[in-house]
Amino acid sequence: MRDPLLVIGGVTDQMAQKLEQSFALHHREEIADINAWMRDFGPGVRQILTNGHYGVPADLMNALPNLAMVSCYGVGYDNIDTDACIAKGIVATHTPDVLNAEVATTAIMLLMATYRELLRDEAWARSGRWKTQGNAPLTRSLDNQTIGILGMGRIGQEIARKLAPWSPTILYHTRTQKDVPYEYVADLTDMARRSDALVVITPGGPATHHLVDALVLDALGPDGTLVNVARGSVVDEEALVAALRAGSLGWAGLDVFEQEPAIPDALCAMSNVVLLPHVGSATNETRAAMGDLAVENLVQFQKAGTVLTAVPECK
Repeated sequence: MRDPLLVIGGVTDQMAQKLEQSFALHHREEIADINAWMRDFGPGVRQILTNGHYGVPADLMNALPNLAMVSCYGVGYDNIDTDACIAKGIVATHTPDVLNAEVATTAIMLLMATYRELLRDEAWARSGRWKTQGNAPLTRSLDNQTIGILGMGRIGQEIARKLAPWSPTILYHTRTQKDVPYEYVADLTDMARRSDALVVITPGGPATHHLVDALVLDALGPDGTLVNVARGSVVDEEALVAALRAGSLGWAGLDVFEQEPAIPDALCAMSNVVLLPHVGSATNETRAAMGDLAVENLVQFQKAGTVLTAVPECK
């Protein structure tokens, strides 16, 4: 018999086909009576497949006595309690590296869309205003800007690399200085004050909750741009709305939000904000690579008790 695998959140058809060769899939959203399911299958569940949005609820983790491994389909895993995993001897994995380039491209896209007023000018052309009102107002150049990057891990470094054709000055802020050819700024508010744009790509979780607060946004200033491709929780969304309304922050390009999939109506109504529905890695190629790695971690653990890409806390 195939081992039971509890699946939280969706999987692609490609992932399901590969998983079904080794596991009997039990989709959490299809389980009507979780208590009955726990009696019948809970003791046999050693592995869970989830994603960074849903994670593993604490009551579910506690109710599975033989849970030994959690595979996260995504690089972010802040909704998986790694402290609890370590205490229970559960190894957690994620899918780093395979999405670095795509998320970096999304960050660049948001920068370009805000700097060159893509949404405004597309509407100007589509509506006929070009014919009736003449040329659209001028925009800003992305060339020779000072870009502050909050987080200089794999994706942060890829963002910096992809920005090179625009000849930027790159500053960065992290908890510890990195061996990279960019200027480290120990104080985030100071970096924001020196930056034309601030790109957020630091992990989520309690340690970074509302790290970008009203003080940081005020330091970025009325000519500044905020781009967030990390986690919505890193930015104080209420302070962000207030800053954009007051004009103390100029523009924002956002792929993530505090209460996804809900986006504040105030942000939706603003013409100086570009909004995406958390699609930083959402290409066929990248999601296929992420799915393959999430599956490979599950299969390798089932066969050998080892994994390919444990989260740092579980290495």
